[in-house]
Amino acid sequence: MSDVRNNEAANRFELDTAGHLAVAYYRLAPGIITFTHTEVPTALSGQGIGSKLARGALEQVRAMKLKVVAQCPFIAAYIGKHAEFSDLLK
Repeated sequence: MSDVRNNEAANRFELDTAGHLAVAYYRLAPGIITFTHTEVPTALSGQGIGSKLARGALEQVRAMKLKVVAQCPFIAAYIGKHAEFSDLLK
């Protein structure tokens, strides 16, 4: 089970780690989720937190049967490095 949660009210996926919050913001449209920005606190930089957040978010997006528009460079790069998620791209 992923520790990543979908905060629908704030339009973002969240991951709590060591008292810090990493987030991936999105916009929803019918059948499509557009990732717009990802933030990982500096204190967590280089620990793979962004990748864990991206994976958890994309796994939930797959379960929701949505297509992804990766405007966020981090999410786009993550999908580029993890071909198992490339089928999600619109």
